[in-house]
Amino acid sequence: MAPLRIGYVREHFASPLLQYAEDDGGKTFALVSCPGGTGQLIKALEEDQVDIDDTKSSALTDALIAGIAKGGNYRLVGSYVSTPLNWAIVTGKDSKYQSRDDLRGTTFGISRYGSGSELMAKLLAKEQEWYEPDGERLEEMKFKVCNNLDGLKGAVNDGSCSAFLWEWFTTKPYVDAGEIRFIGSIPTPWPSWLIAAHVSEERAPRDAVISFVATLTGYVNDFDSEESRKSKDVEFVKKHFGYPEDDIKAWLDTVRYPTDCTKLDGSVLARTLSILEDTGVVKRPSSGFDIEEDLTRLDSVRTE
Repeated sequence: MAPLRIGYVREHFASPLLQYAEDDGGKTFALVSCPGGTGQLIKALEEDQVDIDDTKSSALTDALIAGIAKGGNYRLVGSYVSTPLNWAIVTGKDSKYQSRDDLRGTTFGISRYGSGSELMAKLLAKEQEWYEPDGERLEEMKFKVCNNLDGLKGAVNDGSCSAFLWEWFTTKPYVDAGEIRFIGSIPTPWPSWLIAAHVSEERAPRDAVISFVATLTGYVNDFDSEESRKSKDVEFVKKHFGYPEDDIKAWLDTVRYPTDCTKLDGSVLARTLSILEDTGVVKRPSSGFDIEEDLTRLDSVRTE
């Protein structure tokens, strides 16, 4: 059997996956880099470029669930990060925007439609109560597709976009360098990362998926242990991503991984769907959503 193709974004969250890949040596899976984020990960699943999305690691909870609800040919097969993700609200170094209040009615930069950067901009609009006069519908938002972080940084500095949303610690080095500015942040109201696989048994065989997620659990547990956090994790992230030690320690203080990646919390999935409905990202079918039938591959994951 050919190795699974695992889509991921090379960021610090991917550290346990990278450790697993180093030990595996390509025997059971191969990593496929998707620097465009969750939108690119989902596109890669749909276009037969990858079989499993496991990190930015796995992919963003909200974007994966929204994509499935809209008919995507993939399902959830595991969990990866159990804590919320802190999204930075980022603007240009010399822009006129000083706070989230200044962004109403402006154009947001996003990596792709259906990406976390789009969905979190809509969640920001909901938090800010940017509603139509009827008070029921969110105002229609304007977006510019910028493909990746480099494109987003360029757009907020050339004035074609007011701001974009991206993970805090990934963008912080560019803020420290004076290339862009933070004007706020917004955490996800759900655990940040899940693992998804294509529905095809040929592309993502049940036994291979189960083995991959179960083995990943061991690397996640080791990375998440108190002993590893003291030094081993810091050195790994520093070596592979070049972040300052203080930033790595600050990030580790905010992140926790699941004790068992093969489990999914059904209440989290239901709550995420509800919020996505409220923001207009997905529409509930007349028959409603069946969390297990509609969102997961029941033969390869346990829903709590």
